[in-house]
Amino acid sequence: MPQAQIIDGRVFAEHLRGVVAAEVADLRAKHGLQPGLAVVLVGADAASEIYVRSKGEHSVAVGMHSLTHKLAADTPQAELLALIAALNADPLIHGILVQLPLPKGLDERAVLAAIDPEKDVDGLHVVNAGRLASGLPALTPCTPLGCMIMLRETLGDLTGKRAVVVGRSVLVGRPIAQLLLQADCTVTIAHSRTQDLPAVCREADILVAAVGRPQMIRADWVKPGAAVIDVGINRVPSRDPEKAAAGKTRVVGDVAFKEVSQVAGWITPVPGGVGLMTVACLLKNTVTAARRINGLTAA
Repeated sequence: MPQAQIIDGRVFAEHLRGVVAAEVADLRAKHGLQPGLAVVLVGADAASEIYVRSKGEHSVAVGMHSLTHKLAADTPQAELLALIAALNADPLIHGILVQLPLPKGLDERAVLAAIDPEKDVDGLHVVNAGRLASGLPALTPCTPLGCMIMLRETLGDLTGKRAVVVGRSVLVGRPIAQLLLQADCTVTIAHSRTQDLPAVCREADILVAAVGRPQMIRADWVKPGAAVIDVGINRVPSRDPEKAAAGKTRVVGDVAFKEVSQVAGWITPVPGGVGLMTVACLLKNTVTAARRINGLTAA
């Protein structure tokens, strides 16, 4: 069995950012409209700060208006909700993203519920989740949207394919299952309590791993020739004993990449796969939100 073809997130993300930049330029030239994205970061989590900085830089690079609010970890709930209310009312802001996880003491559900669904570019508001589940137009969570773009452009028509999603989170597992259903796949959502999980996975033409367990999906779980989408981002000790002893880590996915790539037909690497598409899809969602808020049809 030949080695799987790599689904390169860098290539897909670069292309999507180019498409978004062209659309932003068109909106500014024809309608005087500059899509605006506001990101709210509460606390000083190092990984979150990196993500937020990346989102800001990419927003500016494609010509968007970018706004970042950094709040202290002990910010009261009322103050955070007041900021969201102000962003909801700001005509220059079309997308609002509150970086998760929030510090202890803040009610994450209440914060997400306070975001105007039309500006909910993370796709986590219950209105958008409900619209997605009903097959109606909705702002879709960025990671599942990125997965679907890569699957469609790699495999073409997905009609009739058997898809297994390992993981049932509201951020990835459930929305990507909805998107696969809309693409006329036959979809199974599997999880930690699924009986004989390896056998269920072996049925999949499309296997999406979004369970948060390092290298859980092994080669004998995968149907030969399947497309494997690895959403996992897990930090494990460095292979170098000295670095591991010093607390150094490396990033791996939910899939045992080296062995699975000998069985699968297509596979996303970690890093360099799905994660890169997430920010690009955030930009895409912001443009979509700007168009809808202003009553403009899609490009």
